[in-house]
Amino acid sequence: MSGKRVVQLGYGMQGKASLVDLMSALGIAEIIVADSLPDTPETIRALGDPRVKGIRVDASKGVELAAVMRGADVVVELLPGLFALPVARLAAELGVNLVSAMYLANPGEQNPSKREAERLELEKINSVMKAKGKTILEEFGMDPGIDLVIGRKALNALDEVHAFHSYGAGFPELSSANNPIRYKFTWSVLGVMRSYLRPAVVIKGGKDIAVPADEMFSPANMHILDVPEMGGPLECFLNGDSSHFAESFGIRKTVKNMGRYICRWPGHAAFWGTMAKSGFLSDEPIIAGDAKVAPSVFCAALLGSQDQFFYGDGERDLALIRADARGLKNGRPTRVIYQIVDRRDLRTGLTAMQRTVGFPVSIGAQMILDGRISKKGIMSPSDVDFDGFMEELGKRGITMSWNESVWDGKLEA
Repeated sequence: MSGKRVVQLGYGMQGKASLVDLMSALGIAEIIVADSLPDTPETIRALGDPRVKGIRVDASKGVELAAVMRGADVVVELLPGLFALPVARLAAELGVNLVSAMYLANPGEQNPSKREAERLELEKINSVMKAKGKTILEEFGMDPGIDLVIGRKALNALDEVHAFHSYGAGFPELSSANNPIRYKFTWSVLGVMRSYLRPAVVIKGGKDIAVPADEMFSPANMHILDVPEMGGPLECFLNGDSSHFAESFGIRKTVKNMGRYICRWPGHAAFWGTMAKSGFLSDEPIIAGDAKVAPSVFCAALLGSQDQFFYGDGERDLALIRADARGLKNGRPTRVIYQIVDRRDLRTGLTAMQRTVGFPVSIGAQMILDGRISKKGIMSPSDVDFDGFMEELGKRGITMSWNESVWDGKLEA
């Protein structure tokens, strides 16, 4: 893949890990890093790699984005979620390959007409990319991303799937969970706030059960997961629309129970459940004195201004990605678990969340550049070659464990 030009949109926490990985790749002649921060050119120049150039771009202006994306062999998109679809639209217009860590369609969109409009637009983008012989690899971070890759592998191990529970979570090591909420931020603080007020769909008894946004932390929608590698039990709560993934995985007709979950240390959900029901996570602005501010923005600013909610030099976070599939294999009840546990690399300073989001998008870009990913149009992480991808993660110290056992018939998480 000699002489290739890569454009990376976004140089936040995960973007730093992606760039580190891209810079170590062979055959990339030029890397353009675009971000809205005024000091982006100087920050990137300080890295000391003549192949890498930083430019300031306002992602809300399509003309500026198009100017930097045009002619790229692949674009790596690590912008806030609201930019995922516009960037995909631009990639189709310009005929450039794209890897995104985000959902192209808003998973929290509840308006049926808007959901249908997004579906139709994605169909159009898919058709254009196929006609131009280009690829969009969406949802290729950690969650979504690695979880979908190992989820597909676990499901493929069974002949008939009756239950499927998947987990994607990043949180402090127990010794580093030393603040009032037992959590520290490794990505957008406002993004975390918004992920804590999102409706979900879980499958129980073969039926879709809708869970309102402010009920995701209620005890009825939670369970405890005790993974020995974690050092203690975790409380798990719903994350997004399981029905959508049941359809995309092709298990909708047989699966009886299914859920996607986030994990935290005990006590976290009780706090945020109260905050959600009290309106602190709302995006609707209120008047506070002479200011007009959304409660979610205020909460993000308040927590984001305190060192206690970020990692110190010797502190580590954990990333847990787990796929738990249960059903029949050769007529026998079987349970298959694939799991990845990653920790912050104290040598490089990169957190587990940076590694498990930033490294996959870089790997995806490199697999497109060297032809290991050849499918055209919009593709899912579950379409990526499992062995090839896991080999690349392994080179970066991210390894997977696997277990197959007799299933006891339990459907619940």
